[in-house]
Amino acid sequence: MLQFAIKMLVGDRAKYIGIIIGLSFASFIISQQGAILLGIMKRTYGFIIDTSQPNIWVMDPSVQFIDDIKPMKETDLYRVRSVEGVEWAEPLFKGLIKARLANGTFQTCILIGIDNATLIGGPPKMVEGKLEDLRFPDAVFIDKNGADTKLASPPLKGSGEKIPMRIGDVMELNDHRAYVTGICSVSRTFQSQPVVYTTYNRATEYVPKERKLLSFVIAKASPGLDPHEVCNRIHAQTGLKAYTPYGVCRLTVEYYMRNTGILINFGVAIILGFIIGIAIAGQTFYNFTLDNLRYFGTLKAMGAENPLLTKMILLQALFLGTIGWGIGIGGAAIFGYLAKGTELSFSMPFTLYLLSLISMLSICLLAAYFSIRRVKKTDPAIVFKS
Repeated sequence: MLQFAIKMLVGDRAKYIGIIIGLSFASFIISQQGAILLGIMKRTYGFIIDTSQPNIWVMDPSVQFIDDIKPMKETDLYRVRSVEGVEWAEPLFKGLIKARLANGTFQTCILIGIDNATLIGGPPKMVEGKLEDLRFPDAVFIDKNGADTKLASPPLKGSGEKIPMRIGDVMELNDHRAYVTGICSVSRTFQSQPVVYTTYNRATEYVPKERKLLSFVIAKASPGLDPHEVCNRIHAQTGLKAYTPYGVCRLTVEYYMRNTGILINFGVAIILGFIIGIAIAGQTFYNFTLDNLRYFGTLKAMGAENPLLTKMILLQALFLGTIGWGIGIGGAAIFGYLAKGTELSFSMPFTLYLLSLISMLSICLLAAYFSIRRVKKTDPAIVFKS
């Protein structure tokens, strides 16, 4: 009987294909828009993921997200180091600076200053050069994407590809000479600005002088201690706010979700995809059930009970939902692959696959619910009516 349910479904080619198309489109919209939303959010905290050495981030209590820099006093570094349970603590500078390129143009960059001695907080991967090259005079690292795009020089003959910035090139940072000694690979930033790494002392020389220039203190808890416990100790003894990397990521995401229109804009698109699935696929499936009431009535007249008919309709719904989800999620994955290397942010973790599958099955089960109610009320005598 369950095989007959599938044959009944596939036999009506027009409605079968219509339902699959509707579910596939809904699955594609939900998955694609959800992946772009997750990709954008991932960019907001990419710097935290890149800086993998510390498991504690210390900052001013009023900081709302990772780019909301509230500088601290230099002495705060030593206060953090004095807290019991802190294995090591190093300074970190993060800010914006305008770079003057060799062709005279200006480009706003994200400037990262890491500890001069240990180089903790450096880029996660070096494409060209070594991390130790940052100790050379006036040395800076630039990220590969920025070197190939916004920091690149125009073509020599006015047409063709830009000339990427490479090791040995020179630029000016606030009228200070900066010599490129390395190319690194980092996560794309939320503003898609080039990233420049240098030492902490050099970074504080590049930017305008202020009384406070310490952006963050990155630290690591002693072996065997819970980082959350050490964070609480730092806050209790210094009054500064301390987070684990996950805590900073969550703080940043919650800020953007709460204070920007990103969630609303993508949420509307995702909800629209869900509504499309209900309106097209759900309605078509219900109409399919109405068109086949005679067959269900025949089965009832032959002795089929409501539980068996319910299983048949549920099997049809789950069959449609799985195929529609598979086509839609596959299309979204292809879209993400084609967008790889562009400015478009795209991220499809396993959780998104699971949520989109649940969404599709919910649409189908909702349609199946109304169909089951209609079939249960069907009188077997309908078979004998003209």
